[in-house]
Amino acid sequence: MKVGRFIARHRLFVGTVGTVAVGLTVFVLLWFQPQKLFIEKTVNETEPMATVTATASPHATVEIAHGSFRSLEHRTTGRARLLRLADGSVVLRFEGLDTSNGPDLRVYLSELSADLGWHAYGAHYLELGALKGNRGSQNYRVPTGADPTKYHSAVIWCRRFTVGFGVAPLDQ
Repeated sequence: MKVGRFIARHRLFVGTVGTVAVGLTVFVLLWFQPQKLFIEKTVNETEPMATVTATASPHATVEIAHGSFRSLEHRTTGRARLLRLADGSVVLRFEGLDTSNGPDLRVYLSELSADLGWHAYGAHYLELGALKGNRGSQNYRVPTGADPTKYHSAVIWCRRFTVGFGVAPLDQ
């Protein structure tokens, strides 16, 4: 009963410590989202195809560049491909992607080479949107007017912690 007596004598202290502990737990769960380490999201989209018109090339898809992912902050495997469709649009495609899940993961085309460190890819990039899933094959449209030849790597970037999960060179 020593614990009970301590609590009775120090209610304000125990209440404050309890409130801080609950607040810290809520903060960690919302900011770091550790539960995502245990949640896998698989997305398997088919390779994109554009509608071929009478004036378009008979080749629906042309690979502009490709490369295999290497791990940065988290183990990442798979392949990245830049594809030009018959209608002239460009798509970044991930195939066989396998990386960790995390908070606020984004897909970047980077002007930087793929041989840099974890934190290098937070500048000189074109954001293509949120990562759809941490596993599988998925497509990301490159905005019209963007020059795909100026980008040297595809990056999975954690915007919350400003760190790259994985990077793939885009060898042309």
